[in-house]
Amino acid sequence: MVTGAAGNLGRAITTRLAGEGVNLVCVDRTTDALAALVQSLPSEAKVLTFAGADLSDPAVAQAMAEAAVDSFGGIDGLVNTVGGFATGPVDGDTLGQWDLMMNLNARVALVTSIAVLPVMQAARYGRIVHIAAAPGLKAGANQAAYAASKAAVLRLTESIALEHRGNRITANCILPGTIDTPQNRAAMPDAKVPDWVLPDSIARLIAFLISPEAAVVTGAAIPATGLE
Repeated sequence: MVTGAAGNLGRAITTRLAGEGVNLVCVDRTTDALAALVQSLPSEAKVLTFAGADLSDPAVAQAMAEAAVDSFGGIDGLVNTVGGFATGPVDGDTLGQWDLMMNLNARVALVTSIAVLPVMQAARYGRIVHIAAAPGLKAGANQAAYAASKAAVLRLTESIALEHRGNRITANCILPGTIDTPQNRAAMPDAKVPDWVLPDSIARLIAFLISPEAAVVTGAAIPATGLE
């Protein structure tokens, strides 16, 4: 299951996994973008889609998990790329930003994890990967809400890893550097783009983390900042 599947990183992940013959549950809030993604995948790819889903709603996430089990017999992996970014000083406007970041980043990670974990527990196998961020380890100025929400993702992931190690379920976080996307290029026209990380580079890392070969890696916050 890949959430935010039609985004820049989600698209790279689903494209790589589809090429490896993985059955996919693709979730995204944007119907047209999700349809375009599916159209771009190999014709033989087996894909179940959910568009317009509010992943902060436990009932929605539970329904998606049940549909995935009905279609594919189980859920081996969850890659959650849903999230948001907002900055600002700690002042009278922070509470609204705090609620937004906690909902988009922390709550979605929690709700999606809760939805898939019983299926993984029953199978005694599973892989969970969330996208965190370096400010979750140490915040900078104007990052209070965003950093706190990403710190919550890190702590959630660590807890899942320890709670479910005996069930052969791993949980890890990726801490990406600046990802080379059209949106980031437009927002930072003077930046050193060659120093940015390609979405497919992160997708390859995630493909490893959800594979059987990554069984010994769990509870980690893995930086994805290097260059190829």
